[in-house]
Amino acid sequence: MGDLVLREDSDGLAILTLNRPDALNALSPHLFVELREHIDTIADQTDQIGCVILCGKGRSFSAGNDLKAIQSGEAAPSRHFQAETLEAIEALPQPVIAAVQGHCYTGSLELALACDLMVCSENAKFADTHGKWGMSPTWGMSQRLPRRVGLLTAKELMYSGRVIAGEEAARIGLANRCVADDRLLDSTIAMARSFLENSWFTLRADKMLVNQGLNFTLGDGLEFERAHSPGRGPDLEERLKNFGN
Repeated sequence: MGDLVLREDSDGLAILTLNRPDALNALSPHLFVELREHIDTIADQTDQIGCVILCGKGRSFSAGNDLKAIQSGEAAPSRHFQAETLEAIEALPQPVIAAVQGHCYTGSLELALACDLMVCSENAKFADTHGKWGMSPTWGMSQRLPRRVGLLTAKELMYSGRVIAGEEAARIGLANRCVADDRLLDSTIAMARSFLENSWFTLRADKMLVNQGLNFTLGDGLEFERAHSPGRGPDLEERLKNFGN
């Protein structure tokens, strides 16, 4: 272990890369352990890291859960470790963008859904194949997919297991945008950089308020925002001084 997930930092941006290209970045338990270590570290680095990109090396984001690793006896540290790792990604203070090319099936789709946003390439292929194997979701598919694409579309995708391409993913709201294959990482970095130009304090506040507000009705959510908005950031005065320059 030690190189299943790579991390590269540059001017406030952390890029995490799933690094099992020969196995289409299949999500083995060992890979999840490394991913969780990176996530837990980044969570405490809000002064150094303002945004995160999660991507996969090679021709696929990830083919999904590594059934061969599980069959060989490889095990996660605890029963729900993978699901809890996805929750840790969702709970990161910083925005997280998934950059998806090639395969993004089932467990890897659940991983991508734990990210705040998604940019996909034209060759991306998304599917929930739980039904093809007689399995049921435990990593969040039944909750995150309907919230992302709507109830009817989510049910149709889950019931059918059909594969959709990048353009359809963007059209139904699964991805923010679909770009040419050779522009995927550049386009995702450009999106992240546009966020980093704004207040990192506000990025964290927006993510917290939106994500936690989803747990409430509209009325209760409005009250939550008034009660828990962090207010003015430490960079407000400096930004006002630079206004118009």
